[in-house]
Amino acid sequence: MGAKVKKADSFDELRQDAKLVIDDKALFTDGNTIINFEILDTPLGKMLACATKDGICMLEFIDRRAFVTELKDLKRMLRATIEPGTNKHLKQVEKELNEYFEKKRKKFDVALITSGTDFQNAVWKKLLDIPYGETRSYKQQSIALGNLGAIRAVGTANGANRISIIVPCHRVIGEDGNLTGYGGGLKRKRWLLDFESGNLSLFGEEE
Repeated sequence: MGAKVKKADSFDELRQDAKLVIDDKALFTDGNTIINFEILDTPLGKMLACATKDGICMLEFIDRRAFVTELKDLKRMLRATIEPGTNKHLKQVEKELNEYFEKKRKKFDVALITSGTDFQNAVWKKLLDIPYGETRSYKQQSIALGNLGAIRAVGTANGANRISIIVPCHRVIGEDGNLTGYGGGLKRKRWLLDFESGNLSLFGEEE
């Protein structure tokens, strides 16, 4: 198939409010942590990939409604400056995403930095346990966490996930089988689920 994920030629497609957050070197930063970023062209649209020297900390569709809020939260939690550039983790995530979209990879190995509360990190860790090609309900995820009453909180934590596809929040659906929400949009969620289940080719054709 050839490479399906590649670095974008420019940052021009970033929203102006996102550029302002990135360019504001004084916002939430102590100057000790650098987040490098690249924009990746993928079969589902452009995504912003961010990484510190320790791992990937964000992989998100640039047209997501909460995109700017996610950037601000990331800077605040890591006290970091965001700058264009690459590192070994960004190179690895581009390679692994290509393998994913070529159906050569079902699990990602790139190092991750999941910045959040203890509860959010517990929810995100359980997402990583959902096998490729399968789904779980919010109720099942709550039970897996040992807290059946946390269904709504699990949904909120899913929505706060900043590392799309790799931390597979798209694999969580309603108990009745409805897709429910997805920050990247329900059309992308359906595409990812169909693609992983083998019902969809890279070009959107049913197999």
